Amino acid sequence: MEWWQAFKDWFLSLGGKYNVNPFIFGAIYLGAIPFFFACLYWTVKNIRNKKSIFLPVLLTGFFFVSAYLYLILVGKNIPVWVYVFIAIMIIYGVYSAIGKVRSKIK
Repeated sequence: MEWWQAFKDWFLSLGGKYNVNPFIFGAIYLGAIPFFFACLYWTVKNIRNKKSIFLPVLLTGFFFVSAYLYLILVGKNIPVWVYVFIAIMIIYGVYSAIGKVRSKIK
């Protein structure tokens, strides 16, 4: 398990290097998951009931990007490839969420 310890040491060292606490990032990432799905459900429900979807869509998006917002706002000297990766994740997330909503309203 020497490789596991080396991985943990490397991963935790990134926090100091980029001024991001990996435990806070992980807590935000995992903690946002139930809220994301709850807001996604709320969005589908409002579409079916022909109600406004503005707030549920806004909150769904917020919970999807919340951990990345923490990284962008708090992080320092973050490599450009991380921002590109975040952009790709957001684009994929929007595409995936639209697909889920469309499949649920049929």
